[in-house]
Amino acid sequence: MNTPEEIKLIVKNKYGEIAKSAGSAGCCGPTSCCTPDKSDYTVFQDDYSNLNGYVADADLGLGCGMPTEYAGIKKGDTVVDLGSGAGNDVFVARSIVGEKGKVIGIDMTEEMIDKANKNKEKSGYSNIEFKFGEIEAMPIDNNTADVVISNCVLNLVPDKQKAFAEIYRILKPGAHFCVSDVVIHGEMTEELKKSAELYAGCVSGALRQDEYLQKIENAGFKDIEIKKAKKIELPGELLKEYLTEQGLKEYKENLKGIFSITVVGYKE
Repeated sequence: MNTPEEIKLIVKNKYGEIAKSAGSAGCCGPTSCCTPDKSDYTVFQDDYSNLNGYVADADLGLGCGMPTEYAGIKKGDTVVDLGSGAGNDVFVARSIVGEKGKVIGIDMTEEMIDKANKNKEKSGYSNIEFKFGEIEAMPIDNNTADVVISNCVLNLVPDKQKAFAEIYRILKPGAHFCVSDVVIHGEMTEELKKSAELYAGCVSGALRQDEYLQKIENAGFKDIEIKKAKKIELPGELLKEYLTEQGLKEYKENLKGIFSITVVGYKE
């Protein structure tokens, strides 16, 4: 089993590659970074192209939901986007907060920060900022955000409990988060857990839904609610690439479903 440090390096390398390959997407998007010729992860992605603020160059197809849809963002809000990538959700959020608000994107991949800043320069917006940093130790002051959003990122974080504690810390009292993420029903098989490539592909790092929601509650959040859920069917070719015949059998027997959920929670 990979250590947390090894997992972070795997994720950084994979998403660094994605950022450097113009127009391609990652394991959660149209072109799989795991097996480019054999699999298609568009089942994860939602279509952003009709949203206000959409910037095509910022959309690398890496999401598994649309957190801004349920985030309750208002004009003048300060929004923090975790794992902001090339800035897709940041630009959408900025269209909602307007001139008097602010949107901060955080990402631990230098190449993504560079790509996001290039998109920011083209946009001309002065109230967007991209910060280099990890979700488990965010470079954000306490009580900063009105809303925290994230799209298919927290499942890539080794210490999810610490991540939710950090979200709680940076939110203002009474503020809330809205994240889209991948969870499972049933049990994750050992072979699936050990696949580093499928971790970077938003799968093997996923928690059981009940465990995921418990970590949110443990962090102190109240009024936790799943706003949207959709089942994800992984391509058979992808599973064959990374699982043995026995592993495929255990996958079918133990894993009842992989779901993208959009969940909200409020800080007291």
